[in-house]
Amino acid sequence: MRLDILTLFPEMFEGVFESSILKKAKEKKAYDYQLIDFREYTENKHKKVDDYPYGGGAGMVLSPQPIFDAVEDLKNQESNPRVILMCPQGEPYTQQKAEQLAKEDHLILVCGHYEGFDERIRTELATDEISIGDYVLTGGELGAMVVTDSVVRLLPEALGNEQSAKADSFSHNLLEHPHYTRPSDFRGHKVPEVLLSGNHQKIEEWREYESLKRTLIRRPDLINENDLSERQLKLLNDIKTKIDIASN
Repeated sequence: MRLDILTLFPEMFEGVFESSILKKAKEKKAYDYQLIDFREYTENKHKKVDDYPYGGGAGMVLSPQPIFDAVEDLKNQESNPRVILMCPQGEPYTQQKAEQLAKEDHLILVCGHYEGFDERIRTELATDEISIGDYVLTGGELGAMVVTDSVVRLLPEALGNEQSAKADSFSHNLLEHPHYTRPSDFRGHKVPEVLLSGNHQKIEEWREYESLKRTLIRRPDLINENDLSERQLKLLNDIKTKIDIASN
């Protein structure tokens, strides 16, 4: 995958992109990235990339010219990238969106700043708009880091064990099951016996049950019974019954 990030603050990315999984994935050539300061594309002699909004109002708005020129330059090198605006008005970001983007060959992430984008950037240039939450940040850089991390870890060879990404929370609209490691008894708190049994079928059944239980308790909004198997529906009903009994 090729990843281009348009930002006014490329220095913000260096620590994140040159650490941990993102660094290792780049070394494995799972993806490559470049940080583009779109201020370098402005035709304004003072290097301004923003201006006052028509009609008045507080704040400054990013001008279309430098962003259009930067994206068009990148498109000349690669014909059909996804152009993604990081902005609070975008669709809420999900694991399913990450999985969709991970199938692309080329992504361009545009980091907003100031009061927002000139609307023509949104309507004529962008293919996607993404929000990482219902809150406002100073700029789109942190959101771009979140999107990059979540997408890159899904690429082939990015993780040491490809099954890790497949079992993540939200990958199947369920939260992940609990995890335990050594020691089996820590200050009187013991690992569930089934995990020590060596019976892989029983372990998988326990994990499925605990995943459903955790999702029902913590994020019931994620459960769509139409997406569950007959077995999972039976487990879910059993969990609900036990929760009702415990609450009474």
